[in-house]
Amino acid sequence: MGWFKHWFGTRYYSLLYGHRDVEDARQWVDAILGRWDLPPGSSLLDLACGRGRHAAFFAEAGLKVTGVDISEASIDEARISVPDAEFVVHDMREPFRPGSFDAVCCLFTSLGYFEDIADDRAVFQAVLDALKPGGRFVLDFMNTGAVLRDLVTEERVHKEGVEFAIERSCDRGVLVKCITVRDGTDSHRFEERVQALTPEQLETMALEAGFEVEDRTDGPALVPFDPARSQRFVLWMRKPRS
Repeated sequence: MGWFKHWFGTRYYSLLYGHRDVEDARQWVDAILGRWDLPPGSSLLDLACGRGRHAAFFAEAGLKVTGVDISEASIDEARISVPDAEFVVHDMREPFRPGSFDAVCCLFTSLGYFEDIADDRAVFQAVLDALKPGGRFVLDFMNTGAVLRDLVTEERVHKEGVEFAIERSCDRGVLVKCITVRDGTDSHRFEERVQALTPEQLETMALEAGFEVEDRTDGPALVPFDPARSQRFVLWMRKPRS
């Protein structure tokens, strides 16, 4: 399931998802800093950091930020746009600086990209290992039940003269988004494939890795998670102190 290596970092990805704006990133950072005691100088790992839109606000708050992403293009752009943070090309399934971080965040459905769910379990283990004892981890994922219930199977989006023809489906437990891009006379096709992991599956993975679950909320507003109504499933975790 290496689709993300071809899609992330492209101009079209940035254009399609440009609605993920600065204000949204600020809300997430404010929510996390408001919930956790992370004084200036605390170390934070931004997992699947993309172009660094969250890392920028964490760094602005005085945190020592390291962002990792598998997309070299995204990391290159993040290094330019957020000079006060460190950015590294890294596969989230692999160990990264064990025992180094006070907190880890993984925002906007950046898990579930792999064919084997064992790879997602490996991410939880890698995060646990990267944290200091008592360190925190927040994972933001879609509420799969609500997404499947309200799935828009076909959609056309026009941005800056580019047309995106989007088809969505669920294939054997995998949410599939086929994106045909028409840019003048050029045409490109991309695909997103994300495991339809349920809140129960994610929480089980966290507990099996060794995390303590602190809370479940719906997005940065921090309202309680409601399986029937929530669009997001946010899992707040802690690494045991001993």
